[in-house]
Parts: sequence; structure tokens; C-alpha cells
Amino acid sequence: MTTAPDEPATAATPSMPAVPAIPAAPGTGTPGTPAAPARTTRPARIALVGDRSPHVESHIRIPRLLDALASRDGLVLDAYWIPTADAAAEAASGSLARFDAVWVLPGSPYASEAGALAAIRTAREEDIPFLGTCGGFQHALLEFARSVCGLSVGHAENDPAAGDLLIAPLACSLVGHEGLVRAEPGSLAEAALGAERSLERYHCNFGPDPRHLPALAAHGLRLTGHDEDGQLRMAELPGHPFFLATLFQPELYGDGSRPHPVVRALAAAAVARAASAG
Repeated sequence: MTTAPDEPATAATPSMPAVPAIPAAPGTGTPGTPAAPARTTRPARIALVGDRSPHVESHIRIPRLLDALASRDGLVLDAYWIPTADAAAEAASGSLARFDAVWVLPGSPYASEAGALAAIRTAREEDIPFLGTCGGFQHALLEFARSVCGLSVGHAENDPAAGDLLIAPLACSLVGHEGLVRAEPGSLAEAALGAERSLERYHCNFGPDPRHLPALAAHGLRLTGHDEDGQLRMAELPGHPFFLATLFQPELYGDGSRPHPVVRALAAAAVARAASAG
């Protein structure tokens, strides 16, 4: 059965926003934002893992969000787009480990499930600040379930015939939905949101099957954000510098001129990592 992708298409078919080219760092994917201004310490580098498309609204907003982070918050990031088809090789070569943050973006189904999972695993194991949004959330749970919990589980969007699904079709689609998210007090989710409650935007048809969540929690994943019906919407990894996944899409916050607090929190973690590295 064909379902809508986990991301809204734009009304027309616009070109991607014009972005000045920057040289690709050795062993990285396609660059996607202007180079940061020269400064005494190197700018933080962020890997944007996803299959960049002019039909994905969150992808179109990324350059503007990065500009706003620099101009409004003083958080300067050098961003490089890495297609999921390239991400596994980048992870295997060690190139991904040299980034200061990894953001697995919406736009699933990804061209390469293995590439998305490899990027997530690298960020998790190498203590690299990580954010997974929408499809990135789903695959962060999938990677943890397989690599840490040892579960043989699948994703219905990638393999609908899989015998045991961790990520299954939602009973009620969240395409175009706005809903309240409650963050657990004292969690990274609460700190990143800046509040215990937040109204968030979704555009997805898939989410975690609650049957498997106790196993993920037993192995250390903290389930810290839920909707009003108690369904999981945010997860994090305690002991990691910054590892957060959201089923909602912070890229769709407002008109795109002001970064969502979660995006700002990731940028701050990336800048802090770059500063500590010198």
C-alpha cells in the first residue's frame, strides 16, 4: 500500500534555495551551506544526513535555519549534506566521526536504511551530538533496538513484510497534525524544549509499536516525551553528550526564520564540542 511520505511536499516544485558552494571536507558528503566566517577557533561541523530534495519542506528550510542560528544565536555551523546512500561508507571510513554533530533529517523512506542506521550508530558510539527528527527518530529507535537490544525488528515503511515491526503504521496519521508534547521533568527533552509542555508539528504515518518500548527502556534508552494519549514522541540516551530523537519536526516550527529550541540545543552542543576540541 502506498502512503504519503513522512514529510510534506511543497505546493509547487521549487528549486532548492541558492546556497554558495563550500569545499567538501575530505571524506564528507555534499556541502549544503555557506562557509562560516573566519574565527580563531574552527567552526563546528554538522553532518546533515538525508536524501536532499526540493519537495521536502524541512530540507528547504535548513539553510535559513543555519543562517538564523549564526545571526540570532551566534552558533556558527559548517553544514555538509550526506546522502544516506553514502553514509555507511562515510561511517566506515571514520569521516563521520570527525563531525561535531549528526542530524538525521526527515524525508523517508530513505534511499539507504543501512546508511541512516550507520550514521546514527556512529553518533551514538562516538559521543557525537545527535538529533533525529521524524524519520530520524524512527531510525534512531530501530538502530538502538537492533544494535543494543539485539532485536530482529523492522520498519514498515522500508519492509512492510517484516515479521516483527518496531516502526509500524500509525492508527491515526499525523500528517499535518499539531499536538501537545509533555517532556519528563529533568530530562534532556525538557531542557532542549525549554519547557515541560510544547505544541509541535508532525507529518508522518509511522511510529513505534508500544510492545517493544519496554525492551528499549530496559537497555538504557530513556523515553522522555509523550503526547496527550501517552504515545512516545521523544527519546534520549542518558550519559551521552547530546542524543535526542523527536517524532515531530522542529524544522517546521513557525515560518522558518527562528530555529526551534531543539535545533538550537543541538547547535549549542556542536559548538561546545568544537570548542573543546580546539
